[in-house]
Amino acid sequence: MTNSAALPKCPACQEDMTYPDGENFVCAQCGHEWSMTAKADEIEVGLMVKDANGNLLADGDTVTLIKDLKVKGSSTTLKVGTKIKGIRLVSGDHEVDCKTEVGNMLLKACFLKKA
Repeated sequence: MTNSAALPKCPACQEDMTYPDGENFVCAQCGHEWSMTAKADEIEVGLMVKDANGNLLADGDTVTLIKDLKVKGSSTTLKVGTKIKGIRLVSGDHEVDCKTEVGNMLLKACFLKKA
């Protein structure tokens, strides 16, 4: 039995719920895998953005709006159920950059679900 205090934290989500699997470590929380021989500075940590249901989003995903959203500075509204294709993840308060029928926008991931 491996001592859990000796196992490293996940470089992606910083949780300590890791376990060895062959020559890799695996995070039980987010599913991230990395080599046991990798140095901390070699591990690539991506942007972790989750939708309203807790699913991880990635660049290029298709998402659906779960709520009507008023467009600031305009009289238009993005309706619930609108599909948005080819999202791009960015850092900041509004994590999703996308093109809608209204134009380019930044949206919060809590108003989206993965399609």
